[in-house]
Amino acid sequence: MILFTGVAGSGKSLQGRKLADDKGYPWLSTGEFLRMVVAGEKRQQMLEGKLLPDQDVIAIVEKVFRLINVRDEFVLDGFPRTIQQAEWLHEYTLQHSVDFTVVIHMVAKESTAVNRLLSRGRQDDHEVAIKERFEEYQESIKPILEYFQSESISVVDIEAEAEPELIQTEIQEVLSRA
Repeated sequence: MILFTGVAGSGKSLQGRKLADDKGYPWLSTGEFLRMVVAGEKRQQMLEGKLLPDQDVIAIVEKVFRLINVRDEFVLDGFPRTIQQAEWLHEYTLQHSVDFTVVIHMVAKESTAVNRLLSRGRQDDHEVAIKERFEEYQESIKPILEYFQSESISVVDIEAEAEPELIQTEIQEVLSRA
């Protein structure tokens, strides 16, 4: 499993999808799954930039994992978003013999990420939601990265300011050493 994480707008979906396409791996995008299946009040919460309860997100990820052979390499994008989700994912990998190849942490300046988010035109990409995503990143993602490192899972920071092709080249180089 190659996990992509980072602040919203850092390019994790773009890079994760490109890597999956180049290598022929499944690309599992938590955000895409949530936008497909979440409705009602929970969907409104999502559109406001709020996180869904851990148990809801984990249940969806678990269902998606059943659709693929998790022992083969795949790209996971946008999960985990809380330390409880990270702990669940780590335990899942141990119980199901899933290789945790590397965590790719996409690092982008806030101004770059905001510009990218506003330009893609999704309903949940508005200033209030973007502000909440940045706060969530500071509070949740950094501790998740520390947790993975404490569990001897390789975490690699990738500078996400360059042209997409250069970023992908750097990711490919990281994977060749993993």
